[in-house]
Amino acid sequence: MYDQIAANKRNSVLLCVLFILFVAFLGWVFGQISAFGNAGILLAVLIALAWTFGSYFYSDRIVLAISRARPLEKHEYPHLFHAVEGLAIAAGIPKPRVYIIDDDAPNAFATGRNPRHAVVCVTTGLIRKLNRLEIEGVIAHELSHVKNYDILLGSLVVVMVGVVALLSDWMLRSFIWGGAGGRRNRRGGGQGAAIIVIIGLLLAVLAPIAAQLVRLAISRRREFLADASGALITRYPKGLADALRKIASDTEPLRAANKATEHMYIVNPLKGGAINRLFSTHPPIEERVRALEAM
Repeated sequence: MYDQIAANKRNSVLLCVLFILFVAFLGWVFGQISAFGNAGILLAVLIALAWTFGSYFYSDRIVLAISRARPLEKHEYPHLFHAVEGLAIAAGIPKPRVYIIDDDAPNAFATGRNPRHAVVCVTTGLIRKLNRLEIEGVIAHELSHVKNYDILLGSLVVVMVGVVALLSDWMLRSFIWGGAGGRRNRRGGGQGAAIIVIIGLLLAVLAPIAAQLVRLAISRRREFLADASGALITRYPKGLADALRKIASDTEPLRAANKATEHMYIVNPLKGGAINRLFSTHPPIEERVRALEAM
């Protein structure tokens, strides 16, 4: 378990560093070919931070409202209430608020900007269809997301994706309006300038796709990390592995889920083909189960 946790943390840090370098390189190219110069990078960062600020501080309320979740009453499912309380103590974090989604599809997610403002939300289908050990594995996974500050990391990644999207859009507009080529010509750049313009054009088209793929890779590593951390809390990897199998094999659609919230659930609630799996924020269930069983 410790080996899995250490490996996933290293991979997460490596992906984040590569993402930052990628954004910096894109900003440098943008500064070379546009009239904004290096000020464009600062402007893009400020805009991305502005639209992320609101979602970071109010994401829990927004997601709970979209999901039609309601607070858990202690008398409804006392075993769930006590499981969350006990596992939070084992994880060393404050007990999060617990919410319920009245839906037969088994699933769960965690939200909140830090452990003191965390929320764990489960569906009634998860409570009915999973046994006690499997439910504890799911709760431990979600508490691991909270303890590992995955929501904070996700917000920072969203900022970087937003910066890439803005810079790419501005570069495309520069090419369309002729600003990029004109600026390079005024500099009298020659062959080197032409190469930078070509690189800029390719980046303007491909950078948003690359940024999304890196975001997905980071998200998938954090899922593996939450699986390993959750197994460490319960000391029973099989419980989470069995829960993942049951949730993934369930055919009941989760009506409360949509494209905006799918990444938060322990298992992707939206069914789809190969393209949807390629751009999924979750690694394949088979890989997650294999990693858990290897522990």
